[in-house]
Amino acid sequence: MEGVLSTISTKDGTRIFYKDWGSGQPVVFSHGWPLSADAWDGQMLFFGQQGYRVIAHDRRSHGRSDQTWSGNHMDQYADDLAELLDALDVRDAVMIGHSTGGGEVARYIGRHGTARVAKAVLVGAVPPIILKTAANPGGLPMEVFDGIRKGTYDDRSQFFLDLTMPFYGFNRDGAKVSEGLRQSFWLQGMMAGIKGAYDCIQQFSESDFTEDLKKMAVPTLLIHGDDDQIVPIDAAARRAVEIAPQATLTVYEGAPHGLTATHQDRFNADVLAFIKGA
Repeated sequence: MEGVLSTISTKDGTRIFYKDWGSGQPVVFSHGWPLSADAWDGQMLFFGQQGYRVIAHDRRSHGRSDQTWSGNHMDQYADDLAELLDALDVRDAVMIGHSTGGGEVARYIGRHGTARVAKAVLVGAVPPIILKTAANPGGLPMEVFDGIRKGTYDDRSQFFLDLTMPFYGFNRDGAKVSEGLRQSFWLQGMMAGIKGAYDCIQQFSESDFTEDLKKMAVPTLLIHGDDDQIVPIDAAARRAVEIAPQATLTVYEGAPHGLTATHQDRFNADVLAFIKGA
C-alpha cells in the first residue's frame, strides 16, 4: 500500500521495518550498530540496478522498528530475521552483514540453518568474538565497551557524532572527511531506542559466534579493513576465516570499519563478483 511502512509483526508482537525492492536472486542486508537499513543505501541501489532483489530491515529497537524494552539480544535478532525471511519466502539468498549485522547473519545460520541461504558476506564483522578473553587475547578489553556504554548513556548524541571519526577513519592523517556521512550516521543512531542501543553493546562485544561460524556451510566472503579501529581484524576476520568451513578473506589495506561507505565502489564490485562466481 502506498504510504504505509512495510513491517512484519514477530511472534512477540514487535513490528520490524523492512525494505524489499526489485526482483531476482535476493540479497539480504543486516546493518551495524547503532544504524538502520539506510546504512546499506549504496548497496541496495547498486544491487537493485544489477537485477537483484534487495532486502534490508531495521533491527528491533533500531531505525523504524519498534523500540522494545526486552528481547534486544543476538538470538532474538536472528529469530526476527528468520521470521522476516519466512514471511517474504526468501530463497537462495546472499546474506550480507556488517559489524553487529555480521554476527546476526552468523547467528541466523547457527540457529536456522542454510535452507534459505546460498552465500554469505561478513564485512567488518564481529565474529568470532571481539571481547578480550583468555581464549581471545587479541580482543578489546571490557573497558572499551564500558566506555561505549557510558558514552551512550551520558550523551549519546555527541557520542555518536564523535564515533564517526574512528568509524570511517576520518581521524587518520590525510583523510577526506564527509560531514554528510557523519550526519547520516548520527541521524540513524538517534533513531534507535536508547534501551535497545544500550543492550546491543553487550551483544556485539560479548557474543561468541564460534559455533555459528562452524555451521556456515555455504561459500562465505570475509571483507575487513586492516585499519579497522572498531573491530580489530586480528580478533575478528583473521580468526573467523579459519573457523567457517568455506570462508575466504579479502583484506582492504588501510580501510576503516565503515568501508561499505568509504570504499563503496570496490566493495560493491567485490561482492558482485563473489555472488556471480562459482
